[in-house]
Amino acid sequence: MTPIERLSIELTNRCGKGCAFCYNASRPAGETRWTPDEVVGLVRDCAAHGTRAVSFGGGEPLQYPGLFEVLERLRGVLGRAVTTNGLLLRGELLDRLVAAAPDKVHVSIHAPGDEAEVTRVVEQVVDLAARGVPSGVNLLVGRSTLAASTSAAGRLRAAGLGPERVVYLPMRGADTPTADEVGQVAGSARFQGPTCLLACGKSPRFAALSWDRAAAWCSYTTTRRTLEALTWDGLLAALDGLGLAFCGEASRAA
Repeated sequence: MTPIERLSIELTNRCGKGCAFCYNASRPAGETRWTPDEVVGLVRDCAAHGTRAVSFGGGEPLQYPGLFEVLERLRGVLGRAVTTNGLLLRGELLDRLVAAAPDKVHVSIHAPGDEAEVTRVVEQVVDLAARGVPSGVNLLVGRSTLAASTSAAGRLRAAGLGPERVVYLPMRGADTPTADEVGQVAGSARFQGPTCLLACGKSPRFAALSWDRAAAWCSYTTTRRTLEALTWDGLLAALDGLGLAFCGEASRAA
């Protein structure tokens, strides 16, 4: 089997935002089933079998109490990235994140039409970079928000955030834009986004793990299977024969 080079782990589905469109129904009263020891043990085992990078998200990973312990214990083992909504990225939590020295932090813009949110995220990403943490933006693009997303993308470029630091994420469900529409938002034929923007399909080099320890070939799909063992072999067993349910509009599944 091709090594799973990249692993995405939802540390929790607790998130103060509680966005209605959230693919894993994150909410303020969310929970987790991961302990730091379980996360570190699994990731170390996967790294020993060829996994090169892990991304921690949620929910909101800054609301997971063991985040900084996990980052510290995995320092030097493989690439470590964090995706955050940025609402808690200040004060002590910001200082602790910088001290943990993740290899990348991406701050998400969920509402491109919200000028205050766009301004906050730009300032946070620029501040992280100034403090030595490689940083970027995840810009959520919906078919219904193309104009606002285009404006937000312009703001990012004006702030010096080039295409190598911005990932364009399509909204799921009936509001999913086409690849051409996302390209128009990005202002370029070449931009960063998920490969499934072109066609739904699994990559043997990527796997996602949910807050309740279920494996999937994609972060968005509902086709998941719980790991019986929190090991590399357990991950492979959970993925074996697992399908991939399309997460967008049924009429566009092709």
